[in-house]
Amino acid sequence: MISKVVYKGDLRTEASHLQSGETIITDAPVDNEGKGEAFSPTDLLATALASCMLTIMGIVAKRDGIDMEGATAEVEKIMASNPRRIGEIRLKINFVHPITDKDQAKLERAAHTCPVSKSLHTDLTESIEFIYPNP
Repeated sequence: MISKVVYKGDLRTEASHLQSGETIITDAPVDNEGKGEAFSPTDLLATALASCMLTIMGIVAKRDGIDMEGATAEVEKIMASNPRRIGEIRLKINFVHPITDKDQAKLERAAHTCPVSKSLHTDLTESIEFIYPNP
């Protein structure tokens, strides 16, 4: 078992990572009867995609000596209806340090192999923009 999730009432949950003891609070979003005071479960899914892509790119960067420290991902989630679900996740992955064209291609290929991406339904659109500084 990796985690335990407790319903706290008022559309809030608390998830505990059993190995580390770290916790995450979720709230239902405002557009679905919630307060929106914390990540919603669908926010976490979209954020997990960004975190996974950065992590997989980080593995490649560490292996190949590419400096991607400080890279960030901006996450946008677009909801769809019938059924209510995430219709699109938009990510802007911003790099701080210059990266060669060859290494950019390597990192982008790696990002698209992330396990979260491979686990998402094919109807969910992933729009990923990689932004590199000018050399």
